[in-house]
Amino acid sequence: MKTLTETEIIRQAHRHDEARRLAIQIEPVSVKHPQMSIDDAYAIQDAWLEIELERGRKLVGHKIGLTSRAMQLAMNIDEPDSGYLLDDMVFETGCELQVKNYCDPKIEVELAFVIGKQIAGVGVTVEDVLNSTESVVPAIELIDARSYRKHPRTGASRSVADTISDNAADAAIILGQVEKNPREIELPWVAGVCERNGAIEESGVAAAVLGHPAMGVAWLAKRYAQLDRALEAGQIILSGSFTRPVDCRRGDEFRIDYRDLGVIEFSFF
Repeated sequence: MKTLTETEIIRQAHRHDEARRLAIQIEPVSVKHPQMSIDDAYAIQDAWLEIELERGRKLVGHKIGLTSRAMQLAMNIDEPDSGYLLDDMVFETGCELQVKNYCDPKIEVELAFVIGKQIAGVGVTVEDVLNSTESVVPAIELIDARSYRKHPRTGASRSVADTISDNAADAAIILGQVEKNPREIELPWVAGVCERNGAIEESGVAAAVLGHPAMGVAWLAKRYAQLDRALEAGQIILSGSFTRPVDCRRGDEFRIDYRDLGVIEFSFF
């Protein structure tokens, strides 16, 4: 249930929009509205999306976050969260990103599902997701915190509602070049090894995402069905990270090896 007025929701959406455009951090919504709900947070996110669409941006997909049990316990929730992907947030392996464009950038190792036909309904299963997926592609999510992860004055950590308001921390994705039919590979056992400047920082397997990376996609489809929405053909769905976040700094060079799914490389300057 929402506790914020429409005026307050729109104001918070504009605050986050400005923070993203100027790469400055702001106070989390819960500082002023400590009783805010998850419904408030998604309403702010939706209002922010409308601002972007009115500016001329295009919705190209969605991200799913907080898919590990450890992260859910840390955030005191029992389900993932989600955000939106815009056309100006999509990059490809070999790209160079500017640190100055982000507030507190980190990366996570994931898989992206490219939807071949609409996925809709409250009873969506992993099999439905696999049957409706055109291809699976290795992907890196760049997450960012437009609102303080830890408040500089109070030391308080932002809540899951604050994170959702901040588009579930989504900032960009970097796609690999290898595309696979999801039926051709054992998705839970896809592995990724993340190197920063030649040193291994993180590694993991996709089974860490709810037991199967398609589970996150099914969860999102079911959540959207309750809102009369669907995952549409052509959209990119980031299914959730199977590593911890890795900090990004000026001068960093990243190489993420997915073995049979190829390598993603990019740098920050």
